[in-house]
Amino acid sequence: MAPIDETSPSPERPLWQRVLRSGGLPPPVGRWLRRQMPRRLFARSLLIVVVPMILLQSVVAFVFMNRHWQNVTSRLSETTAAEVATLATLIEQAPNAAEVQEIVTAAAAHMFVSVTLDPDAKLPPPAPKPYFSLLDRTLSASIRDQVGRPFALKIINEAKFVEIEVKLDAGILKVVVRRSQAYATNSHITLVWMAGTSVVLIAIAVLFLRNQIRPIQRLADAAEGFGRGRPVEGFRPRGATEVRQASRAFIEMRRRIERQMEQRTAMLTGVSHDLRTILTRFKLELAFLPENEETDALKKDVDAMQAMLEDYLAFARTDIDESSDTVDLKDLLEDLAAEGRRHGATTSVEFEGERWIEARPNMLRRGLHNLIINAARYGKTVHISGRNIDGWVTILIDDDGPGIPPASREEVFRPFYRLDTARNQDLGGTGLGLAISRDAIRSHGGDIVLSEAPQGGLRARVHLPA
Repeated sequence: MAPIDETSPSPERPLWQRVLRSGGLPPPVGRWLRRQMPRRLFARSLLIVVVPMILLQSVVAFVFMNRHWQNVTSRLSETTAAEVATLATLIEQAPNAAEVQEIVTAAAAHMFVSVTLDPDAKLPPPAPKPYFSLLDRTLSASIRDQVGRPFALKIINEAKFVEIEVKLDAGILKVVVRRSQAYATNSHITLVWMAGTSVVLIAIAVLFLRNQIRPIQRLADAAEGFGRGRPVEGFRPRGATEVRQASRAFIEMRRRIERQMEQRTAMLTGVSHDLRTILTRFKLELAFLPENEETDALKKDVDAMQAMLEDYLAFARTDIDESSDTVDLKDLLEDLAAEGRRHGATTSVEFEGERWIEARPNMLRRGLHNLIINAARYGKTVHISGRNIDGWVTILIDDDGPGIPPASREEVFRPFYRLDTARNQDLGGTGLGLAISRDAIRSHGGDIVLSEAPQGGLRARVHLPA
């Protein structure tokens, strides 16, 4: 029986397994959340801190509003309604008008802000009730239950006081109470404290996360700079234990790579010197021989061996020890265009944007040189257009030559690969030119893509970071 691949999606997998594999959410919801999540680690870490805090504060506020705030308001409203009901009962049971006036005066002095009894007044018409007013709902319900008479409520004097009007047999009883007597007005202080502490905690979390993520960013910058040949100076392990461990692993990896490249460079230098010495000896020996068809053929073979040796060494050499420097890209393209003209092709150049970039000069020149010379070799007209916009450099090299079939445009980057079409009758080449170009451009963090040129030939698109 063939083994089951647990990592591959299976249509027979039960729903509960698919839900667990997607993080406890249905797969469509999980995919939508992944698309909405920020890409940067700092933003994701901040969400991990902020979202639970907001949810916790929301739950606490909801519980506080529905239990504490509403309970306190209900008790205050019930007390106020009970006082109004008591006052109304005393007024209706008073034997004469003088007694009524004494009751009203005493209530105004000791219980309410003001109390009046107007025999000729009438209740105002009902007004629209505010839907979200906890005071209006709670106090109205308490007065309705305890007073049991027609009444009207009105908030006056910038919401500092509440006017309660009750219809009695003796007239309209107007009672003005402070809003704080019937409503929990200090609840907003708790909400302000909750919001204030949340802001302080979020600010502390932001500072802490920045300090934790900064070593990771330094490690990423050091790795990227090392990959582009830039000097990595002053980098040392910092941050949490895991980040320090990754930094030490990177430093050790960089040392091993540099040591291997030094050994390979030394070997290539020795091989190059020895082979060039032998070829020079062949040339000297051939120079002393009489010229004839055989010596001419031998000279051509030696020249071909010299060119092959240079191509092989160029392909094997990565210039890892070459430091990055500021390169004038426009001047570089102009120089390479002049070389294309020397190969017999009409070559033009146009450039847009910032002309200065950070790169390894020799390696970048080698990569672009092979592309431009290849275009000049097979086409009569070559157009080079470059632009440096938004931190990325794009260089288009178009020719009107025979082109390359779409199926072979990726294969031609393989070392020693040769086309059978007219584009690659090689003209003495080794099949390493495009492989060297892609290796040089990729060492700068870019890439080369081949397509059809507007003139019908080949377009080489170079895309690399500035």
